[in-house]
Amino acid sequence: MATRQELILTVGKRYREASRGQRSDILDEFTKITGYHRKHAIRVLTQASLSAKKTRKPRARIYDEVIVDVLILLWEASDRLCGKRLKALLPPLIAAMERHSHLDLDVDVKDKLLTMSAASIDRALKPTRLKVSARGKRRQGSGNAFKRQIPVRTFSDWNDPAPGFMEVDLVEHCGGVKQDGNFVHTLVLTDIASGWTECLSLQVRNQLLVVEGIANAQSVLPFTIKGIDTDNGSEFINEVVFTYCKGMGYEQTRSRPYRKNDQAWVEQKNGSVVRRMVGYNKLTGSESCQVLQELYDASRLFVNYFQPSFKLKSKIRQGAHVKKKYHPPRTPCERLLARPDIDDQSKEALRQQLSTLDPVMLLKLIRESQQKLADMSSGANRDLKSAPEPVDLTNFLQGLSQAWKVGEVRPTHRAKLKAERTWRTRIDPFVADWPMIESWMELDSSTTAKEIMQRLVKIDADKYSQNSQLRTLQRRIKEWRTEKANQLIFGPSAQQTEVDPLCSELE
Repeated sequence: MATRQELILTVGKRYREASRGQRSDILDEFTKITGYHRKHAIRVLTQASLSAKKTRKPRARIYDEVIVDVLILLWEASDRLCGKRLKALLPPLIAAMERHSHLDLDVDVKDKLLTMSAASIDRALKPTRLKVSARGKRRQGSGNAFKRQIPVRTFSDWNDPAPGFMEVDLVEHCGGVKQDGNFVHTLVLTDIASGWTECLSLQVRNQLLVVEGIANAQSVLPFTIKGIDTDNGSEFINEVVFTYCKGMGYEQTRSRPYRKNDQAWVEQKNGSVVRRMVGYNKLTGSESCQVLQELYDASRLFVNYFQPSFKLKSKIRQGAHVKKKYHPPRTPCERLLARPDIDDQSKEALRQQLSTLDPVMLLKLIRESQQKLADMSSGANRDLKSAPEPVDLTNFLQGLSQAWKVGEVRPTHRAKLKAERTWRTRIDPFVADWPMIESWMELDSSTTAKEIMQRLVKIDADKYSQNSQLRTLQRRIKEWRTEKANQLIFGPSAQQTEVDPLCSELE
C-alpha cells in the first residue's frame, strides 16, 4: 500500500505538470502498472497531493459542562420536555426562576442557553435521557440464549431420516381468529419418516404441559423419539423443554422464524388431522380438554392404521414451476412395517394391534366425541351425564350408506341452524288494493302483472312506482294463480300447500 501511495504521488505530480500530449503517455504507463481503469486513473492522478491534505481540526466546544448542567436543571424544572418544546419555554422559564431567586446565571451562560437550537438541546440531553429511561440496547430474554444453542433445521435438511425424528407444533382452539385467553390447545407430533401422528390435548399453553405431552406420546409410540423440531414459540424455546430434551437424549432443532414451510410435515397434519377432526370451534376448560383427548384416543388409531397419506419423493424447481413427485399412498403403519430400521418386536406389536382394530367402531367413537365437542362449543348439552344414548354399532353401520344424503356428517363442521324467517322486513304496498287487483284477475286471468301495474300507476301515481314494485306484484300474482290451480285440481276445500302466509293475510 505504501508503494502504491508513493507511485500515485510521484506520477500524479508529473501528470498535473505535463502537457496534454504528455498526459496521454503518462496515463498509458500508469494504467499498465496499476491495472486501474483509465477513468479511475485520471481521477486519482488529478486529485490534490495526498501529503498536502490537512487533517480537519475538531470544532471548538460551544456548550461546556456548565451549560449542560444548567440545561439539565431547566429540563427537570420543565417536567422533562422535548427539545423543541423546551426551547420555546426557556425564555419565560429562566425569567421566572430568576425572579424567584432560583437561578442567578452569568450573562454569557444565559445568552448561550437562549440561542441553543432544539437539536443542540436534544444532543446535550441525550446521555441523561438514556440513563433516566434505561433505554439503551434492548434487553434480551432468556429465550434468546436457548435459541443460540438450538440449531436451525429447514425443510430440505431432513434427507429421509430414521423413524423417531418428530416435528412438533401447537394448535389453539380459540374459535377462528386468534384471541387472548386460556383456550384448549392440541400438541401435534408428526414423524418425518412414516407420517405417524400423535395428538394430545392441553388445557392451556404451558411449557410443563408440553413436556408432559411429549412424554405421554413416547409411551404410545411404536418407536423411540430421537429428535424434535419445533417453531420459535416460547412454549418450546425455554429452559424446561431444553433441559428435558437434553436429559432424554433428544436432538432439539427449530425452524426459521416466520417460515412455516420449514415445518411442512406437521403443518399439513394440523389441517388434515386436527382441523378435520375438531374444526374451528372454541374450546375451553378441563371438560372440553377431556372430551378432546377421547377424540384423539380414537382418531390416532384410525389415522395411523387406516388413513393412507402421500409422502413427498422429490421436488424440482424450474423457474416459477415446481415439479413434485410422491411415493404411492400408504398408511403410517405400512411405512413402519416396511422400514428395515424398525426391530421385529415392534413390527409384530404393530401387526397384532392392527388385527384387533375395527375401523367402523373407531369411526363411531370419533363421531360421538365430535358430537360432544360440537354441543360444548354451542353451549348445549353441557352435562356429559345427561348426554343422549349412543347409537349401537349395527345402526351406525347401516346409516353409513345413507350418510351422504344429509351432507356434512362431522358434527364439529356443521353450520349452526338459522331460525326460519317468517316475518316481513317491509310493508306490503298492495294490501289495501289487493281485492281490486284480485277482481281484475278474476275477470281476465291472462292479464299480466305489468298491465295491472300500469293501471295502478294511473289510479295513484304517488303510491305506486312501476319500476320498484313490479317484481313484488309479479310474485303476488304468481302465488294467486298457484292457489287457483290447486283449487281446480283438488277442489275448493283443499288446503293450500305452497302458498305464502302473506297471501292469506292479503285475503
